[in-house]
Amino acid sequence: MPLTPSSEVFITCAVTGAGDSVVRSDKVPVTPVQIAEAAIEAAQAGAAIAHIHVRDPATGKAARDVQLYREVVDHIRASGVDLVLNLTGGMGGDMTMGPPEKPLPPIGSRTDMAGATERLAHVKALLPEICTIDCGSMNFGNGDTVMINTPDTLAEMARSIQALGVRPEIEIFEAGHLRLAEHLVQQGIIDDPVTVQLCMGIPWGIPDDLNSFMALLNNLPKSWIFSAFSIGRNQFPYAMLALLAGGNIRVGLEDNLWLKRGVLATNKDLVEQAVAIAHTANARILGPSEVRKKLKLTKRW
Repeated sequence: MPLTPSSEVFITCAVTGAGDSVVRSDKVPVTPVQIAEAAIEAAQAGAAIAHIHVRDPATGKAARDVQLYREVVDHIRASGVDLVLNLTGGMGGDMTMGPPEKPLPPIGSRTDMAGATERLAHVKALLPEICTIDCGSMNFGNGDTVMINTPDTLAEMARSIQALGVRPEIEIFEAGHLRLAEHLVQQGIIDDPVTVQLCMGIPWGIPDDLNSFMALLNNLPKSWIFSAFSIGRNQFPYAMLALLAGGNIRVGLEDNLWLKRGVLATNKDLVEQAVAIAHTANARILGPSEVRKKLKLTKRW
């Protein structure tokens, strides 16, 4: 399909994620205050949206404790810095199987499976503008970990998110996830404007080569609003690709730790680079209030 570059874009900063990046970079925020301050700095650098996970302050490992989310959100809201809050809904859907000859029972210490209501407890408590849902299941990284999101679970989560007045952001990691997203929309479970994130290059999802990217774009309904990103060294190229394809930009330490070879980045660094990329393409960067209008979001604070 013909593509028209975006003349205006919004930038999402994925601040910390849930991976093992803490052991690879001391720039990754861990405590609620660190995560909140990183989001605030990203907003001041030009990000309109902060995509937020939380971590156990003692271990740095991914968590889904409502109180940790509350501390992050309260700190951001008290700062006076305007920012669209996007809380993850992806936690609680990970299962690590046992060894190949004895896959069951799963390895409990590395498995986190929860029901739809429990996975959204922080969203109900804090009412962000956006909440992500991972639109499908897939093998996730090396080893025996599987990301599990069944159609019924996703439908229940999407209904619950929208009933709270929160906008679902659909995370697409694979071509089949796009088909499932279309099904949810056709069933009337997800309302317009449909908002998606194309998550490229995640092992073992869709690769981030241009043919694969175009395959998703060619099947993406024209009315849907999308952002796209890739990980590691391809984060910045994908910022430009997303813009040139008519979409929006995501950067952040969830997806990439490096500013350039040998130089660890902060979230602020990555957002500043995204801003420079957008300006190079003569695209205007949307602020939080403009994004709320574009995505029909409700600000609760």
